[in-house]
Amino acid sequence: MGETHLATITLRAKGLSITTPEYKDVYFNYYWLRDNCPTSFHPEIQERTFDICQLQQAPCAQQAEVIDDKLVINWANEDHTSEFDFAWLLAWQAQPGREDAAALPRKHWFGDYYPKLFRATQADLENTLENRLNWIQAMLEHGIAIITGMRDNDQSITDLANLIGHVRPSVEGYYFDVKAKAKAEAYSLSFTAAALEMHTDTPAEENAPGIQFLHCRANDTTGGDNLFLDGAAVAEDFRKSNPKGFDILSGVSVPFYYDHTNFDWRSRQRVIETDHQGNVTGLTVSQHMADLFDLPQQQLDDYYPAFVEFMQLLRNERYLMRFRLNAGECVVFDNHRIIHGRDAYAANSGSRHLRGCYTDRGELRSRYRTLYKQLVS
Repeated sequence: MGETHLATITLRAKGLSITTPEYKDVYFNYYWLRDNCPTSFHPEIQERTFDICQLQQAPCAQQAEVIDDKLVINWANEDHTSEFDFAWLLAWQAQPGREDAAALPRKHWFGDYYPKLFRATQADLENTLENRLNWIQAMLEHGIAIITGMRDNDQSITDLANLIGHVRPSVEGYYFDVKAKAKAEAYSLSFTAAALEMHTDTPAEENAPGIQFLHCRANDTTGGDNLFLDGAAVAEDFRKSNPKGFDILSGVSVPFYYDHTNFDWRSRQRVIETDHQGNVTGLTVSQHMADLFDLPQQQLDDYYPAFVEFMQLLRNERYLMRFRLNAGECVVFDNHRIIHGRDAYAANSGSRHLRGCYTDRGELRSRYRTLYKQLVS
């Protein structure tokens, strides 16, 4: 017979409590325990094979004890015994959730960040997995990187994007070309030589694009500097200076639209995105795609002042990184976190052509996890 661990198990109506010399009243719900019994998962694939919804009665422990460092539960109302690694259970209670290598804290940056940007050549990323891992880590932590030595063809941006995901379609299709068009053809300010205000791309899509690639194929015009800022850094500063305004912009969604002859996109988005822990994950801002705010007029009494104050903060030079993107360079950035814009340029002063595409943020994190397991863990 195995050795009984020094622990006291108390069976309750909806769960059980564990008390050890180190822990007191560590509680686990019966449904959670039965649902996550090690036998509930396929031994090789690790997908769940047990369906707790098939139980005719709520799970309830008939007996539970710790033997050989395992919590052993005999269940009432069914012929089943669960055995849990006792140390794993206590560790889960201390920090619930699977360990996630891609859950890296965001490192905020400001207008002087340009010399510190992650840089690598396209060949470096294609030939060395370590370089690829470092690139994705920079994207997760800082949200932006510059790739140099891009091949001067349409395929080059596809090859780069495929290193971290699959090119996903957007309003323009799978790719778009940013260059001045004839007046009759330009249906977006992007396709003119005019300045672009700080924005995130296509917020009118229900699921706005995640990672954006802009490959500079030519740029010998006068003007047209690229503008970038860390929206998460600005939002966190706004949280400190105006917590009520932050709660409004992170809690209330407003409409965006993008209407043309061949499409009519509409969605509602929060200006400040937060995750389930309240951390800022990104922004959704675009003055030229913002629809008429349709909130009740009394609610606008509070919404507009918060909105205007925050949008003015996004124009503060403290946050703004300005540089010229040169032919053969590709700037890659998180379209939700990194706000971007452009200075006006002289349309007749030369050629300016940026080819762009998008991948998903979820794929970026997925690729980081797989590379991390392969190279680090």
